[in-house]
Amino acid sequence: MADYGMVFMTASSRREAETIARHLVEQRLAACAQVVSDIRSFYWWEGEICDNPEVLFMAKTTADLFPELAAAVKRLHSYKVPEVVFVPIQDATHAYLDWIGAVTKQ
Repeated sequence: MADYGMVFMTASSRREAETIARHLVEQRLAACAQVVSDIRSFYWWEGEICDNPEVLFMAKTTADLFPELAAAVKRLHSYKVPEVVFVPIQDATHAYLDWIGAVTKQ
């Protein structure tokens, strides 16, 4: 089942997350994208610890589409190094996985 996965991403604003999420679904790079919530992120950047508000969003896709999805996110994102993390789905219903496969690019 590792042919399918969840992609975790963050954005600087809800608008940016929604724009990217919609693009991924419109281009059939993701079966579904969800803008989850405003979060607060602590991270190292350019030698300093940063503390910033961000928006968490996720997408469901296939492993084969991940490189194209990641390239689209990088192209649309305001960050120099956006978070785009593919986590394989280890178990899910066959109907759900079939749906992901059916509505994404073949």
